[in-house]
Amino acid sequence: MTEITDDFITQMLSRARDYSIVILKAGPNRSRPGAEKMIWEHARSNFLLRANGLLPIVCPITDGGDLAGVGIFNADVDEVKSIMDQDPAVKEGVLVYEAHPCRSFPGDCLPGRRSGMRIAARREQIHPGTMAC
Repeated sequence: MTEITDDFITQMLSRARDYSIVILKAGPNRSRPGAEKMIWEHARSNFLLRANGLLPIVCPITDGGDLAGVGIFNADVDEVKSIMDQDPAVKEGVLVYEAHPCRSFPGDCLPGRRSGMRIAARREQIHPGTMAC
């Protein structure tokens, strides 16, 4: 197992940078006729933002509760609010959001299959701080 030293933590924290996280919830119009079309257009907007490098992490929440999703934006909170206020599902009240500043490490991403994670974990043991997907 890799030892995490104080120096390693200090080094990693110095690499962290600002991002924004959005928490989506079901809005007051989530159950109205046509809401699914707005969700589809919301997805289209997310893919466009992703393609433009503004929304690298998109996580729909699939348990059927009031939480609808989480996204991490490569932008400050004011820009994210401006973007989200134009989202089709938000404009129609199908979704509502909260935007918060956060910090993370450039290059972090979601791993692929589990076996890929084991390979990345082994690479991390050899070269700490370089885990990639």
